[in-house]
Amino acid sequence: MSTAAESKRPQLTLDDLHQLKWFLGGVLTLLASWTVFYMDVEAWTLMGLTSVVAVAALLRPTWPARVPGFVHTLAFPAIVVFFVADLWLKTEVLPAMVRLDILLLLYRSISYRQRRDELQIIVLGLFLIVVAGVLTVSLLFAAQILIYTACALAFLLAITLTDGGMGGAPKVANASAAGTPPHWAVHANWGQLFRRVRAVSDWRLVILGGGLFAGVVAVSALLFLAIPRFQLENSMFLDRFVSKKAKSGFSDSIRFGDVTEILQDTSVALSVDVSDQTKVPATPYWRMLVLDQYDNGSFKLSAGLRRQEFGNERTGAVVHGDARPRLGAAVYWTFYLESGVSRYLPLLGQFETLQFRESQNFRQARELVAVALRDEPVTMTAYRVESFDLSGVLPDSRFAQRWRDRALAGQTRVAMQNRLVLSDADHATLERMVNEVTGGEKLQAAEFVDRADTWLRSHHSYTLSPAIPAGEGDPLIRWMKANQPGHCELFAGAFVLLARKAGFAAHVATGFKGGSWNAYSNNFTIRNSDAHAWAEIFNEAAEAWVRADPLGVSANAVVQEAKGEAALAARLDRSWAARLDSLRVFWYRRIVNFDQQSQVETLKAVKEATENSGRKVRQAVAQAFTSFKAWLLAPWDVSRLARVLGVMAVLGGLTWLWQQFGLGWWRRLGRGRSGRHGDPVRQQAGRWLTRLGASPPGKAGGEDSAQVVADLQRLRFGSRATWAEPEQVFRRAKRTLRTKRPAVRVTGP
Repeated sequence: MSTAAESKRPQLTLDDLHQLKWFLGGVLTLLASWTVFYMDVEAWTLMGLTSVVAVAALLRPTWPARVPGFVHTLAFPAIVVFFVADLWLKTEVLPAMVRLDILLLLYRSISYRQRRDELQIIVLGLFLIVVAGVLTVSLLFAAQILIYTACALAFLLAITLTDGGMGGAPKVANASAAGTPPHWAVHANWGQLFRRVRAVSDWRLVILGGGLFAGVVAVSALLFLAIPRFQLENSMFLDRFVSKKAKSGFSDSIRFGDVTEILQDTSVALSVDVSDQTKVPATPYWRMLVLDQYDNGSFKLSAGLRRQEFGNERTGAVVHGDARPRLGAAVYWTFYLESGVSRYLPLLGQFETLQFRESQNFRQARELVAVALRDEPVTMTAYRVESFDLSGVLPDSRFAQRWRDRALAGQTRVAMQNRLVLSDADHATLERMVNEVTGGEKLQAAEFVDRADTWLRSHHSYTLSPAIPAGEGDPLIRWMKANQPGHCELFAGAFVLLARKAGFAAHVATGFKGGSWNAYSNNFTIRNSDAHAWAEIFNEAAEAWVRADPLGVSANAVVQEAKGEAALAARLDRSWAARLDSLRVFWYRRIVNFDQQSQVETLKAVKEATENSGRKVRQAVAQAFTSFKAWLLAPWDVSRLARVLGVMAVLGGLTWLWQQFGLGWWRRLGRGRSGRHGDPVRQQAGRWLTRLGASPPGKAGGEDSAQVVADLQRLRFGSRATWAEPEQVFRRAKRTLRTKRPAVRVTGP
């Protein structure tokens, strides 16, 4: 019966523990190397190679034994040469260290590991986890940290158990160097291993361990939410050692088709929180920068405008704008700009103040309402703007003064036409188109916008795949003549050419239009697919730039649009993608704080919940004590006394039954009477060892008590194959105990 009970739960052998270590080491290698996804480091080739090798070593544990011996001989000098050459050629410290770390993990994947090598995997992985954690704020990375932590703890447990099974001092030569795989690798069977682990595992310990781990995570998360976080400039200085490059996005020059390429990307570009939803415009234009110079199919920010408008570089956390203070409470817009979009910050218009969560190096063009960071952010950048002017009108007093000076000199129309680098034939074609738009009349800017927009929409339709006819001359003029469908860049560029030919100042603006309103996190989500280009024309009467969008809403129509809740209802997003995006925004809200308000609110909520729980517990205890006191002071009679005695007898009987049968049933349920603590033979051997240990040493019938103790220890701790007959051992233990007891000496007078 004991043998059958023992077979229900097999114990892990030493080979099983080696297999488990190999599996967990491979998983940790994969998790550590995949941190490259969160760092702007050129290590994709090494990461891919390490992933392939680690997976191959997991699927075929005998494969590392086939690696030639000279590879292990030359591995260390080759790795050192690689690291030195990397530093010499790239001159980047942190990326070189990351690539070195991944290369070491790669080598550990092709060699059988000793204890120090296994600990190295944990240390190497922790380095990558720490670096990626400093340089990223991804919610997915937070989940990866939890998985890595759980696997690392299991890995350490497997290492400890293996050391115990090998006597605490494992001295195993590198089998891969000898060309012979170890025994456990030859007979590795992952399916059988997982079944054995599941059979050996005690579900109560698994639940307890899982609960403790979940509790630690929950407490850590609570502390993370409640404790104020203080930003260290430049991500603890680590990002100074990483080259800052945007993936692909808006820059200060675009060719026709650049914005269209961004439109193909549906990933999130920025998320925006707003404190007052009633102030949200129906069609928000997230403006980033203006491009004033046109040359053969491309617009760019001219060097003259850059020098004229963008001031000297400054370092600070607050940028002051030119918007006039509004009556009533201020409206705050919090932007979470993803990496790879642009170094130009999306804005809705003029603002009062813009605040970063940490000091930044930036340049500001006050009249253009543009803010440019020194470098493209390699991680999420957060900033908060107070009180936007959402009219779509951008006053520009300096340009207005220059425009008046040109008008007095009669050079406004000539100056605008001189900015068009076109052939004579293209100038003539453009002149004809302007006459079609204006009818030969001299129009004001607002009326010209309406007529030009109507003319463009009547001659061209919208498409993401335009075809510009081949031929001589300017490509944009060829498209305008051919009446072909086009995208937003072509419409905006065509409007600028028409406006300048008509004598108006105009330029192209780029950024995003619209976005969706996340119904779960209550914020704007703007994707790269919302990228847009439009035009802005200078209105002499208003002394300001006004928006002119042939494919959208011009500044003249802003007052007719619905705002607030009606605008958000039209953009409401309840999709599964919105659910996932809401987790991202929740994560950003927790780690980004421009003040301590969110932490104060969290602490207040925790305090109120604790006080309410304590108050309820005290009330429940007081009520129970009052009820018991009233019951105890009530009159007693025979019937009531009999009921009390009956209940006490039932409880006593249940307690006796539990002591006699219930404890054994619980042990059989939890351990199947197969473990060391559940087997009756092992339990009885433990009791005999305790009784013998409490008695003085002695001899029994020529039998040494030490031999009896050794036999009992094998019954208690050893495998079943080493057991002697249990009943004989127990009888010998009984005789030994009798002999060891001292005789009673009777003394008398």
